Amino acid sequence: MASRVFLDANVLLDFTLKREAYPVAREIMNLVVNGQVQAFVTPSIIHILGYWLTKEYGNAKAKELLLTMLSDITVIDINHEITVTALHSKIKDIEDALQYYSAIHHKIDFFISRDKELQKEAIPALPVYSPLEFLKELT
Repeated sequence: MASRVFLDANVLLDFTLKREAYPVAREIMNLVVNGQVQAFVTPSIIHILGYWLTKEYGNAKAKELLLTMLSDITVIDINHEITVTALHSKIKDIEDALQYYSAIHHKIDFFISRDKELQKEAIPALPVYSPLEFLKELT
């Protein structure tokens, strides 16, 4: 079965905005589109992407990009229990904590983010990999 990965907003923004880390983000998205990994995000990630994509491309193009991505990426929920657990965690950034503990709750195998602070704060149950580290892990 394909690995289950959580894609942090920074990875998807690298991909959609073609930022400096675009080539590695594109490799990860190719794995997703080809069914080699199953990708997951939360509604918060969609919110963040929607904001930045609308600023960059306008509303219609932002929606088109999001809908295209959501044909290959599944949105998972963050419920009350996950929220309380995340807020009690040692992760300082509330948004990161919510994403991370949602991924744990949904039994995600890998959390992919370029956030170095989140990598330091991760627990053994779900390590945080940079996009490049994740690609190396697969080979």
